[in-house]
Amino acid sequence: MLLQINTDNRVDGNAAVIDDLEAGLRAQLSRFESRLTRIEVHVSDLNADKSGAEDKRCMLEARPNGLGPVCVTNDAATVEQAVEGAADKLLVVLERTFGKLTNRKGH
Repeated sequence: MLLQINTDNRVDGNAAVIDDLEAGLRAQLSRFESRLTRIEVHVSDLNADKSGAEDKRCMLEARPNGLGPVCVTNDAATVEQAVEGAADKLLVVLERTFGKLTNRKGH
């Protein structure tokens, strides 16, 4: 699974931050790793230099094998919280997406 992290010019995107975000996402989404080709992460600051309660946004786009992309967004006070919240939402979407593909009655 390819993991691509993009930040806007108002979010600190140094190597240490990127590595921490990548490690956290890989840990959270590890059970779906074989079923995903790529995950794109877009992190942005919604109101630039002004502070706010939930001014960091994370948008995750997952590309499941053989299916169309699925996207989720989450706003939070910090980049880490925004990414973690978006990953939680993505887990729910992926569970539903792959659950619908599984034959539940055993036929």
